[in-house]
Parts: sequence; structure tokens; C-alpha cells
Amino acid sequence: GSSRIEEACDIYARAANMFKMAKNWSAAGNAFCQAAQLHLQLQSKHDAATNFVDAGNAFKKADPQEAINCLIRAIEIYTDMGRFTIAAKHHISIAEIYETELVDIEKAIAHYEQAADYYKGEESNSSANKCLLKVATYAAQLEQYQKAVEIYEQVGTSAMDSPLLKYSAKEYFFKAALCHFCIDMLNAKV
Repeated sequence: GSSRIEEACDIYARAANMFKMAKNWSAAGNAFCQAAQLHLQLQSKHDAATNFVDAGNAFKKADPQEAINCLIRAIEIYTDMGRFTIAAKHHISIAEIYETELVDIEKAIAHYEQAADYYKGEESNSSANKCLLKVATYAAQLEQYQKAVEIYEQVGTSAMDSPLLKYSAKEYFFKAALCHFCIDMLNAKV
């Protein structure tokens, strides 16, 4: 019955926390995953997503790829529930794993772009711009200068409209100019 499944969820969560205390990150991640699966059986989406996030955080310390898998499962649940801001936050977590642990900049860019999309959809423009600036920095490093230029100019233009952000607009336009130099000199002078 469902009360037995709920009991099993609690036991898995307690086990996971004990594994965390013992610094056995893989076992903790697996226990959180088991709890999440059981929550899905109970149609308790929010609890399942929370457990997948906990699993992801545990796996971060032992198995970065498994951490990403768990966070993606959580994102799927959150987007299904219409919780795009929290889904964006977890896309950033995945991007950071790709940046630091797995060093796959292309995939990091993709997740930052997805996070920016979700933030824009929720009218969180400053959070979206923060993600886009990361994308621009990495695009420039990968010599995708045109993409970097477009982002820097877009963020610079939006910064000019805000009394608080207008001072950083100069920096964004300067970075855009540097990328223009990499494309061609005449472009940059314009």
C-alpha cells in the first residue's frame, strides 16, 4: 500500500543522510534516487524532484555524470510543473559541473543558454543576463566571436536602460569591440 511506500521513502532518505554523514557520496546519491523513484510512484512530483536534486548534490562529489543525470530528471519534473525559475537554477548547476569537473565547454554553454531562456520567460532579466554573459565569455574563448558580439551588445543595450546597470554597459560594449577586432578591423572601428 501507499503507506508502506511512504515509509520506504523515509527510510531511504534517512539512509541517504547517514551515508552523507559518512561521506559515502555514491551510496547517498543512490539512496536519494531510490526515494525519488518511490515518490514518483506515489505521484508526489515535488518530493521526487527534491530527492533527485539531493541525489545530484551527493553525486557531485563522486560521479559528476551521474549528478548531471539526476539534475536532468529533477529539471524534467520542475518544467512539467511549470517551475521554470528553479529549473533554470539547476541548469546552471549542470553547466558548472561541465565547466569544472567534465570540462566540456560546449555543453556548459548549452545549459547556460537554456537557463537564460527560462529566466527570460519568467521575466528574471538580470539572472538571464548573468547566464548570457557566461555564454558570451565561453563563445569568445571558443572563437565564436559573432555569437559573443551579439550577446555583449544585447546585454549592453539592456544595461543602458537601467539606472543601476548603465555603468557596466561600457564594459559589455568594450568586450563586444574586442570580439569585433577578432572578426575584422573595420568592423571594430565602426
